[in-house]
Amino acid sequence: MNNFFIILIHTFLTKLKTKSFIITTVLTIVIMLALTNMQNIINFFNEDGQTDTVAVIDETGQLFSPLKEQLEPLNEDLNLELFSGSMVEAEGEVQAGTYTGVLKLSFDQDKLPEGAYKSNSMADSVIPSDLQTSLQQLKTMTAASQIQLTAEQLNKLYEPVKFERTALEEDAKTEEELNQARGLVYVLLFIIYFAVIMYANMIAMEVATEKSSRVMEILISSVSPIKQMFAKILGIGLLSLTQLAVLLVVGYFSIKRNLNNMQGGFFEFFGFGDVPASTITYAVIFFILGYFLYATLAAFLGSLVSRIEDVQQMITPMTLLVVAGFMMAMFGLNEPEAPFIRITSFIPFFTPMLMFLRVGMLNIPIWESALGIAILVATITVLAVFGARVYRGGVLMYGQSNSFKDIKKALQITKKE
Repeated sequence: MNNFFIILIHTFLTKLKTKSFIITTVLTIVIMLALTNMQNIINFFNEDGQTDTVAVIDETGQLFSPLKEQLEPLNEDLNLELFSGSMVEAEGEVQAGTYTGVLKLSFDQDKLPEGAYKSNSMADSVIPSDLQTSLQQLKTMTAASQIQLTAEQLNKLYEPVKFERTALEEDAKTEEELNQARGLVYVLLFIIYFAVIMYANMIAMEVATEKSSRVMEILISSVSPIKQMFAKILGIGLLSLTQLAVLLVVGYFSIKRNLNNMQGGFFEFFGFGDVPASTITYAVIFFILGYFLYATLAAFLGSLVSRIEDVQQMITPMTLLVVAGFMMAMFGLNEPEAPFIRITSFIPFFTPMLMFLRVGMLNIPIWESALGIAILVATITVLAVFGARVYRGGVLMYGQSNSFKDIKKALQITKKE
């Protein structure tokens, strides 16, 4: 057993000190800090930047002021300036960089506002969209006054229809709870997806590297291949938990510090408050089980190759399984009750993501989640027993890899021992 822990700790410390691990962790932290401080970064660059100014040629002499009033609450950073020259002169000023664009206001044949906007390129869609929205509101008000609608009648016309949604199930989640669950599930699905791909690949590469350097021949003389396999799986699993712990701590304090800036848009739709403890518990359970499922698979697949170059080819089917599960989970975020999602959540290679999706967003019977966990544990056990036998013979195989045909050869070598 001492040899088992020696390999476990050695695997953990060796990978922990690698440049790739350190660089990946630092870059992920930088990206995470950038995302959580995005509003501060935007404000920093906007402080010394020039305000967008649009030259306005008002051929009607009536639309400039009301348009400016409509635009102000929509975009405070956009400035409208009345231009007294011709369109040709205004276009020259835009090309010279004095103005962001030029807007010509006029009346159509029905005496309703219309506009024409010109800028150096079509890349910026925000400013034209805001101008069009403001002009549309102005057109609505003008049309209402022409047919003698009062302000109260106009408000009634555009008042949103009253539409209530009620769930008949007693323990059904509210819309707010569902949005909160969706946000957490969305984030954790990404964590499970990237962790499984990255760390399972790391295990396969570790085994293949040792075989290619013939270190394996020395190791198997003192430690059984089965102990080696599980020591590497647990060692890299410990590495993944260490990295995730660092990222979660940094992310938590960064989000907490910038919580006031995280309003609206993504953060309004995907709420992260009042997350049930059961959802966190299930996330941890399915993350760990998903890791062991694919890590065991990766370990014995990695033992079948003798060259590092062959690793990616050997584990490609496993990677495609992870990708397929992730894509189905993304579909399930909008339709978690779909029969397709419910059925595939019991397929072990998809269970870590799809069953977690269901328990996070729905109030499913406890027996379904328990069955999903039981199926995962059983599959991991079978893979561990079968994988250990393949691994035991696979580490003694050298030469060109013949893909999955080598599994049979590895099993034959194991029987001869």
